[in-house]
Amino acid sequence: MLRAGSVVTCIACKNLLPSRMGVKFRVPLQKLHPLSRAIHHRFSANNNPQRPPHCSAARHYTSLSRLPMRPPKSRSGGHGYQQHRTFWVARLAARLLKLRYILLGSAVGGGYTAKKTYDEWKDMFPDMSQYTWIVPDFIWELSENIDLDKLAKALPELEEIAKLLPDMEKVGENFTFLKSLLSSGLGSEVNGASGLRLLLETTGDSALRAPDIPPTSANMSDSSDKQFKKSSDKERVDQLQEELLRTQMKYQRMLERLEKENKELRKVVLQKDDKGIHQRKVKKSLIDMYSEVLDILSDYDSNYNTQDHLPRVVVVGDQSSGKTSVLEMIAQARIFPRGSGEMMTRSPVKVTLSEGPHHVAMFKDSTREFDLGKEEDLAALRHEIELRMRKSVKEGQTVSPETISLSVKGPGIQRMVLVDLPGVISTVTTGMAADTKETIFSMSKAYMQNPNAIILCIQDGSVDAERSIVTDLVSQMDPQGKRTIFVLTKVDLAEKNLASPNRIQQIVEGRLFPMKALGYFAVVTGKGSSNESIDSIKDYEEDFFQNSRLLRDGMLKAHQVTTKNLSLAVSDCFWKMVRESVEQQADAFKASRFNLETEWKNNYPRLRELDRNELYEKAKNEILDEVISLSQVTPKHWESILQKKLWERVSTHVIENIYLPAAQTMNSGTFNTTVDIKLKQWTDKQLPHKALEVAWETLQEEFARFMAEYKGKDQDDIFDKLKEAVKDESIKRHKWNERAMDSLRVIQHNALEDRSITDKPQWDAAIQFMEETLMSRLKDTESVIADMVGPDWKQRWLSWKNRSPEQHIRNETKNELERLLKLHEDHTAYLANDEVTTVRKNLEGRGVEVDPVLIKDTWHQLYRRHFLQKALSHCNLCRRGFYYYQRHFVDSELECNDVVLFWRIQRMLAITGNTLRQQLTNTEVRRLEKNVKEVLEDFGEDNEKKVQLITGRRVQLAEDLKKVREIQEKLEAFIEALHKEK
Repeated sequence: MLRAGSVVTCIACKNLLPSRMGVKFRVPLQKLHPLSRAIHHRFSANNNPQRPPHCSAARHYTSLSRLPMRPPKSRSGGHGYQQHRTFWVARLAARLLKLRYILLGSAVGGGYTAKKTYDEWKDMFPDMSQYTWIVPDFIWELSENIDLDKLAKALPELEEIAKLLPDMEKVGENFTFLKSLLSSGLGSEVNGASGLRLLLETTGDSALRAPDIPPTSANMSDSSDKQFKKSSDKERVDQLQEELLRTQMKYQRMLERLEKENKELRKVVLQKDDKGIHQRKVKKSLIDMYSEVLDILSDYDSNYNTQDHLPRVVVVGDQSSGKTSVLEMIAQARIFPRGSGEMMTRSPVKVTLSEGPHHVAMFKDSTREFDLGKEEDLAALRHEIELRMRKSVKEGQTVSPETISLSVKGPGIQRMVLVDLPGVISTVTTGMAADTKETIFSMSKAYMQNPNAIILCIQDGSVDAERSIVTDLVSQMDPQGKRTIFVLTKVDLAEKNLASPNRIQQIVEGRLFPMKALGYFAVVTGKGSSNESIDSIKDYEEDFFQNSRLLRDGMLKAHQVTTKNLSLAVSDCFWKMVRESVEQQADAFKASRFNLETEWKNNYPRLRELDRNELYEKAKNEILDEVISLSQVTPKHWESILQKKLWERVSTHVIENIYLPAAQTMNSGTFNTTVDIKLKQWTDKQLPHKALEVAWETLQEEFARFMAEYKGKDQDDIFDKLKEAVKDESIKRHKWNERAMDSLRVIQHNALEDRSITDKPQWDAAIQFMEETLMSRLKDTESVIADMVGPDWKQRWLSWKNRSPEQHIRNETKNELERLLKLHEDHTAYLANDEVTTVRKNLEGRGVEVDPVLIKDTWHQLYRRHFLQKALSHCNLCRRGFYYYQRHFVDSELECNDVVLFWRIQRMLAITGNTLRQQLTNTEVRRLEKNVKEVLEDFGEDNEKKVQLITGRRVQLAEDLKKVREIQEKLEAFIEALHKEK
């Protein structure tokens, strides 16, 4: 290390360094190394004013090369001098060696000191490794994925850019001339250049401004202006306008080329990121986050006066005005169905535009991506949109308020959210609903009344402006024009058809329509054919405006034309409106959330906040548990229920159609023959079907019983309507296996064919079954007779009841018929005509007029009672008849064929019950469980069904709470991302 100083203030420094070394420098003491300053102050602690002055010289030393202090040697006479002279070589060598050690020590010490200083500085810097997350991952690998050399070569050279720049001196001269020309005033000849003059006076580009002209030059130009003729003035103006247009087109081409290259580079970066090269989760874009909030709000039925005031671009216009074409030009794809003069947009379509590596489209409720670069996918997308529109329109309507949500991504697409509404019509045509016009008006007003919505008003330039309907509607909703952008379409046809192009200028300057707007644009969105591509339309639009006299004559400004400029302007207005209003909307939903939570705490303090979907899942699990409980029913319970219900269903047929007709026969052979024939007919036609009906009804009743018994303390009555609907729909869908009927018919036929009673218990069981059946029928018959004849003498005296005239007639008829039965106990089941006449005449003799039909009807009930009483008495006799049955009633007057019939019926019931029980437990219960699951799945996918079946203020409050929380959270996440983007 080099240490220099003009004065060395200590003896140690003087003895350490020889005075003859170094170069003179004036270095202050403060710049010395700290260790050197410490050495200095150590040896200069006691200031001695008598010390001799020190030599000024540069010293090479280091704190590590300090030598020990030695006292100075005294010089003596000649001997010392001789010795000094004799050994001068040795002294020179010693000094050289000393210098080497000093240099070596200085180098070592200097290196150590430099290292220590470097370490001190390094420790002073913060640890930047903790902040590497700030820089995105792809920045570190950008050089690996993108060839920067190739990109540098692709950029234009300075010479080429300089060639594109106009000759500023010439432009300045022309500007000077034009301003002087306009200031002097040429009347109507130069009125077309007024817009250009405004452009010149308001432009902020200093490069395009002409230099200041001294007064003398202005006087000379004024004097020269008087020498020009009007024709030469017009030529100069035209020449200046053409030169300005050429300059603008040069800049435009250069800008488009740079934008194209930028788009390709962004596409490469997005593709790399989309393939997961950086191994990081791709976050949702800002516009996608905002679109999700709008989707949730579209389904949110607001309470507490919380309205949806979030911005979106609302596209309105007359029918066939070209609003859908404008939206397609902004989206850069033909995504909507098209028709000539026909209403194609039948419901609102929300289109979320964002930038992405691939040009694709996707519906909100679908995962399929439509590649907009392929014509097949474009056709499929248009067909799907048309199907969704027609599906959303209810029967008897023409348009629907249901919104179709669609997202479109692609390179270079401006980020925004647009809503395409049905076109406004003036007349309802054939095939439309009567309220179509009013429905479209109310729908358009509902979207435009949002104070933060940007209204994109589309006007057809090829028709008369006086025929416009939408302009009056827009002026009503936004009278100040603070959020309206006016777009004039089909300008190419307008220029061709209009006799006065100045009318177009009046439109785009806002002087023709009463409405006001933020901006006015003129676009061309097609050439008249629906098969044109977006690129060809863009080229046509650019060529048209380049050659159009509207732009050349200054009727239109350059920033007012092309859909590209329109999309940029709309996107800027959209995001400006979003930044101004989104936080206010977030605060409104925060207040709404507080109100909802307060209501829930006051009304349902002990219940969890379960929305409709969560409640449905809870009810679904309960219903499935109830269905599974059917498998726990015992076989004995199934069989007893089935036998009982089946006999209740068929007992009337057995008694009336089989037993009574067979009992009228005279002998046992005829009885058995009649019974076999009727049983066979019954088995072939009715019995299997009745048995399956009974089994199915039994399954339903058991299912309903388990669902009712499942209710307990934890059961929520909010599920009753849902469970009833699931039960009914499951039963409706369930169908018994058709093959079961054929097999059951064979089983029942075989059971009824068997007549062999093997033991006495079976005989007694048959007699008991027969007796119970006959007693039940007898009670029913006596009840019918009592109703026919009215109260008896006890009821008349004790209950003060009287008979009606008809009951009196029936009572007299009954008494006459009973006397007939006493005389003929073995009478047949039917009265003969002469017997009916005799009964009627006997009654007439007592003054009772009676109809023959009434006589036969009364006889039927009386004979039925008489027959059942005889059958019961015969049943008691047959209790001891099992012995005679085993001998086939040989040598016996007792015949018990009716007991055998009831045994056959009883055995058939037992076998049928067992068969049906097996089908229920092995097949039908599982099929019912499957049907219940299917019904629950279908109901779960049908939101309208869930709304109908799970209702109540509690459900609605939980739904609102969930929606408001979700909206608030997404809005806060969007606001945070929006602030980061700033």
